[in-house]
Amino acid sequence: MALSIRLSRGGSKKRPYYRIVVADSRNARDGRFIEKVGTYNPLLAKDSPERVKLDTDRIQHWLGVGAQPSDRVLRFLDAAGLKERPARNNPKKAEPGEKAKERIEERAKKEAEAAEAAAAPKEEAEAVVAEEVEAATAEPTAEAETVTEEVAEQTPPVAEETADEAPAAEEPAAEAAPTDQPDATDEGESAEAPAEGSDDVAPPTEGSPEAATEEKAE
Repeated sequence: MALSIRLSRGGSKKRPYYRIVVADSRNARDGRFIEKVGTYNPLLAKDSPERVKLDTDRIQHWLGVGAQPSDRVLRFLDAAGLKERPARNNPKKAEPGEKAKERIEERAKKEAEAAEAAAAPKEEAEAVVAEEVEAATAEPTAEAETVTEEVAEQTPPVAEETADEAPAAEEPAAEAAPTDQPDATDEGESAEAPAEGSDDVAPPTEGSPEAATEEKAE
């Protein structure tokens, strides 16, 4: 008969409590056992002395007759110094299974498809905007021409002075001839001027305005 030192579960739902028992390896986990050699309460703190209790004398006895502890119980025995637990190296332990790998691949594929679907409308929108900008800058639209005409009509014309409309500069007045210089007609004595020393006024002639005035006065 192959003997094993293993855990036997007790307690209520979500509140486990384990007994460390010596049982036939062919029996069920919570089935019949030969002897109880300790207890294990995972709800207590790891540094609590009540977490793991071992009957060291009985455990050493059963180890001496060939009982094989389970991995979990061997951890307890190693911590208590009853039996050394050899180090294990399992690099594939953290590696996900085949189904987990398939789920990861499917998730990555869906994320890639969603990213492509989200990027496509953005690229199309950018292309449309670029075309509209290029069309707007290439040729002025009818609406833009209409707006330009309306603005030109509402804006008053700015008066621009040209060379023809500029006021003509005043020409300098002709310099008056100096009075000191004698005229050409002044050379010699004028025939109409009275002789020097003559104070008598010439009598009015017939038909002159002076003669008509004198007749009216008489």
